Amino acid sequence: MVAMKTFFRLFAVTPSEPKLLVAQATALTRQVPVLYAILGVNTLALGVTQYGIAPDWLVLYPLVVLLPVCLIRAITWARRTKLELKPDEALKRLQVTNRLTAILCVAVAGWGVVLWSYNAPSSKTQIIFFLAVTMISCIFCLVHLRSATLIIGAVALPLAIYFVMVGHVIVTAMALNFLAVVAAMMFMQNVFYRDFRNLVQISDENKRLANLDMLTELPNRRCFFSGLAAKIEQHALTGTPFTIAMIDLDGFKPVNDTYGHQAGDEVLREVGRRLSSTMEGIGWAARLGGDEFGLIFHDVADERGFGHALCHTLSRPYVLRNTTAEVRASIGLAIYPTTADTPEQLVERADYALYFAKSHHRGTAILFTAQHETDLRSQSLIEQTLRHADLEAEFELVYQPIMDVTSTKVVAFEALARWDSPHLGRVSPMDFIPVAERSGLIQELTRSLFAKALSALEGWPEDVALSFNLSTCDIAAPAAMAQMAGLITSSGVRPERILFEVTETALMRDCADARQSLMSLKALNIAIAIDDFGNGYSSLSYVHKLPLDKLKIDRSFIADVATDQACRDIVRSIVDLCRNLRIACIVEGVETQEQMLVLRSLGCLFMQGYLFSRPMPLAEVAAFLKACDQSDPLHRGDQLTSAA
Repeated sequence: MVAMKTFFRLFAVTPSEPKLLVAQATALTRQVPVLYAILGVNTLALGVTQYGIAPDWLVLYPLVVLLPVCLIRAITWARRTKLELKPDEALKRLQVTNRLTAILCVAVAGWGVVLWSYNAPSSKTQIIFFLAVTMISCIFCLVHLRSATLIIGAVALPLAIYFVMVGHVIVTAMALNFLAVVAAMMFMQNVFYRDFRNLVQISDENKRLANLDMLTELPNRRCFFSGLAAKIEQHALTGTPFTIAMIDLDGFKPVNDTYGHQAGDEVLREVGRRLSSTMEGIGWAARLGGDEFGLIFHDVADERGFGHALCHTLSRPYVLRNTTAEVRASIGLAIYPTTADTPEQLVERADYALYFAKSHHRGTAILFTAQHETDLRSQSLIEQTLRHADLEAEFELVYQPIMDVTSTKVVAFEALARWDSPHLGRVSPMDFIPVAERSGLIQELTRSLFAKALSALEGWPEDVALSFNLSTCDIAAPAAMAQMAGLITSSGVRPERILFEVTETALMRDCADARQSLMSLKALNIAIAIDDFGNGYSSLSYVHKLPLDKLKIDRSFIADVATDQACRDIVRSIVDLCRNLRIACIVEGVETQEQMLVLRSLGCLFMQGYLFSRPMPLAEVAAFLKACDQSDPLHRGDQLTSAA
């Protein structure tokens, strides 16, 4: 009984390998129309040769049935060539093909046998030729479907035996030859089918690997975007909402740089495990690259609450081999279709929400809102205007002094960019600099402004330096650093008079690359300062690794320094750090005489802020320097502030 079931299973299409079923049906869409064309031509040719030999009804009736069937089936298969099949559809199509193969084989073989009896021995060979060519052609066209070729072989075997038994020597030889060719074709089909099946499995595995991130075993960037497009297409008809999230790890680079890449890889693997566990039943996660991840999920009532819970999950300590790492996550969320209805727009808005989270509420989840849409449109307008702006004509620099409060002298001016657009009017640096960074325009803008600053520096006293801000994109590009160094060399300005300011965020994007860029500047005797120190990671693990000359204490610690003991303690700690590292400390945001006196008592020697001067155009710098030489600017703070 078991043997009988196994035998009959050879002639059936089984659903055990869905990928193989789809591959077989796809291949047959190109071959089955050819099969029906051959079958139609051969039956027509046989009918023409048998007309007048066999009874008319025996010739014409089969043609009336077979030719329309061949035409209809050929057209049906040809129309399916570009359709994407699902496994259940492919199974049904292959099962129908099996049944039709059996029916047509028996019908054509029976027709040939009946016609045989009406032919003279000399013309009987034409019937054998017709049957042999037709069956061999069908085997060739159905080579991807083993069950169908076995059905043809099962019909061909008794047919050949019949001709051997009833024919003369020539007919017997032709029948045996036919049987041998069919047997050879069946053997080759079995070899081809086995190779085809293995190829499908390999192709499926390659496709899986092409869409898999090997480190975290999550879907990769390619899979995420193709899955998002498919998800939108699926939900387009019903409008059912779903949410995507863009995730960026905060503090991952310090882990990578401090503990090594193996530790960083283990953190990423653990992030993948936590995301997979969280997404179970509601969606899936993908690694987009580096420390960035993407999510697609649904059936969540409170997207913000889910995002905050996910931030908490990802901020739990990561236990490594010899230590414990602290990493947080910022998340940007966007909802389909209320936020956007295309993959590109949806990702763009989730990215913007992520950018907003990292800029304003690091370590939290931000849902893209109508206000963000307004801001995004505004930034898009700024970007388009910036792309067509005349950098030389529209951008200028203003200069704010950095004072030595012990000697009441100006030690440097910080160059600050200003943009007066003929189309947008005055645009704040807080608006156009982030746009320039995100759009890739910042390096060209930096070069243009730095050339202007160098030109201004040439007219200042030799003991006055220039402080100039570099962006994250500048630090990350060795070519940009080389161009900046080239501008200094060609200007003839002593490199010692240049101070480049970089933010903690810029340094922590990639501490190793940042160190390499800064070392190349340091080799030219250019000074390096960390701007807004204390507002970012403030990790001692990188402060001592980088070639720093100064730290600029963030203004957020200065506003309440005269009244808040905690602020004073923080400032004192940073001053002590600078003293121990033998680097200078500059205080930003000094606005009152009281703040200045408290800071000076804490050991702060260099200060900058409205107490001394607001940023001024280049034309006023000379007068300010002259006034400083003639009087004590520390007693002129209130006058300068009110005058500005």
